[in-house]
Amino acid sequence: MVLESLGSAIGAAIRKVIRAPLVDEKVVRELIRDIQRALLQADVNVKLVFDLSRRIEDRVFKEKLPPGITRRELLLKVVYEELVNLLGGDETPRVLPTSKKPYVIMMVGIQGSGKTTSAAKLALFYKKRGLKVALVCADNFRPGAYAQLKQLGEMIGVPVYGGEAGSAIELALRGVGKFKAEKYDVIIVDTAGRHKEEKGLIDEMRRIAAAIKPDEIMLVIDGTIGQQAMIQAKAFHEATKIGSIFVTKLDGSARGGGALSAVAATGAPIKFVGVGEKIGEVEVFSPPKFVSRLLGMGDLEALVEKVKAAEAAPSREVAERFLSGKFTLKDLLYQLQSLRKMGPLGKLLKLIPGLSFSLPEGFEEVTEDKLKKFIAIMQSMTEEELTNPQVIDRSRMRRIAIGSGTTVRDVRDLLNQYRAMRKMLKRFKRKAKYFKHFKGGIWGS
Repeated sequence: MVLESLGSAIGAAIRKVIRAPLVDEKVVRELIRDIQRALLQADVNVKLVFDLSRRIEDRVFKEKLPPGITRRELLLKVVYEELVNLLGGDETPRVLPTSKKPYVIMMVGIQGSGKTTSAAKLALFYKKRGLKVALVCADNFRPGAYAQLKQLGEMIGVPVYGGEAGSAIELALRGVGKFKAEKYDVIIVDTAGRHKEEKGLIDEMRRIAAAIKPDEIMLVIDGTIGQQAMIQAKAFHEATKIGSIFVTKLDGSARGGGALSAVAATGAPIKFVGVGEKIGEVEVFSPPKFVSRLLGMGDLEALVEKVKAAEAAPSREVAERFLSGKFTLKDLLYQLQSLRKMGPLGKLLKLIPGLSFSLPEGFEEVTEDKLKKFIAIMQSMTEEELTNPQVIDRSRMRRIAIGSGTTVRDVRDLLNQYRAMRKMLKRFKRKAKYFKHFKGGIWGS
């Protein structure tokens, strides 16, 4: 398993927190020490480790607990989020090329990083997704480079251009020109391996990029070099602006955490990771999924969603409209979109402190599927219909149902639920004690 030792070390630390009868300052500090030890052993940069530790401690002791969330749950959520941030953030980069065709990707990296194999892995990845892919060998520096790429291309059924006389720039230009004329969707150009100190090769790389004008320059980094990856990434980025990064050899490297965190610190997005020697062993890099797998706790992501949902409590202005029964479908749509991860619609009301009243019949049975349907229905309404639902007649119901892929009955069901909710809340309009409790709750005084 990728970075198994790091994952087991952090996973063991988190399990101690889960088993602890009380999460106090001592438990939090012990967890932070365990995480520090695990990350440092994985060759993560010392400064990055201590910055992460400080942020975890600050957030756990300073962040206000959302409604219904324990300190233990907040601690686990903060650890998860900070590890994700350490590896580049919670956004998965766009991996499929844009609609522009052909889309030219230029592969760069130091010698021995696995760049040629990675070019073939990338070609197979795109081919499996229905794109017409070609490879260009612009490496006339390493003996056997063309033969290696040609062999890999034959294995995956992708054409390869190269092996002819000429400079690296000429080879790149001819190869890209040939496959452009043949209407290929993606053209991957493999260049010679180079080192940050080899000024001649770095300059050649710059000139190849200027000649073929690639849509994306992808840097291939060897995951076994640990935090030295940051030095390499910065050097290449200064020569030609790096658009994405492919980290190789993560199938058991103890230093992989160092490489991933170091590269993420440069700001260049990690798009792919190689997780084995076979041509198909490549994965899209997603920090949230990587951290979940690293920790061996699939339910941690669900916990984070639960806390985020609790944090998405309505604003005071919207909540006042809800409490007075004057909210619109537009208000309801916004809240459902924010809170859909929480499950039943009834949980929307349970976020409001002090309102422990019974819900209208049927509210507790609003499942996730029904929630999706209600959101789709409201998204198919006009601004007028959302703010003034009284105008929705049978004709409009038919139009809304067609637009949302639902039925007129579904539209009517939503409107009935909405009216019942408004009616129920109006009963509490004059009960000042609820509003007083509400003012002193999560919205402050």
